Amino acid sequence: MQMAAIRPKYITFDCYGTLTNFQIADVARELYASRLDDAQMQKFIEDFTAYRRDEILGDWKPYGQVIHNALERTCKLNGVAFRPEDGKLCYERVPTWGPHPDVPAGLAKVAKEFPLVILSNASNSQIMSNVEKLGAPFHAVYTAERAQAYKPRLKAFEYMFDMLGCGPEDVLHCSSSFRYDLMSAHDLRIKNKVWVNRGHEPANPYYGYVEIADISGLPGVVGL
Repeated sequence: MQMAAIRPKYITFDCYGTLTNFQIADVARELYASRLDDAQMQKFIEDFTAYRRDEILGDWKPYGQVIHNALERTCKLNGVAFRPEDGKLCYERVPTWGPHPDVPAGLAKVAKEFPLVILSNASNSQIMSNVEKLGAPFHAVYTAERAQAYKPRLKAFEYMFDMLGCGPEDVLHCSSSFRYDLMSAHDLRIKNKVWVNRGHEPANPYYGYVEIADISGLPGVVGL
């Protein structure tokens, strides 16, 4: 879907995967490459992705527990011995990751005219380390821990609206994920959406969005 340049009150973002280069698959390869061949490793990573998503769909629990449980279940399914220290390592790596190369310049340009907001499936103790590496000022950063709900739950988005004192019509929401962000944004009547096509998921035009290859394309969406 193509739209004319819009002037939202806020530009809101998913963080991990969209802005921050989420490298948890690389950590899994580091931990298990000696025990799995290439085909098995690809399946392991896909299962780890699915179990992380499954773990966040109920009541909120700490993100460290999400990672621990998802990795334990993935190991069980794939016949690999699980070690609690591996889950701890995955969790502790998250704050060390920086942005995709296109992010700092693109964000800096839109930040000159729009308040930027993050809504992230993160813990409070992790997120600011990642945000500080993005190279742009943020008006607000909201976590699943603060919202007591992970995306794709609508409660997480509703928390953001309440904190900002705005409604769905006031934001332009940007994400590289349909399943975590853009499907929920659609359900909440967020009309203005941007899909950052980082190859995580296939296109799904039903959900109505502007597609950009990376954040360097975002200024053009808002007429900059």
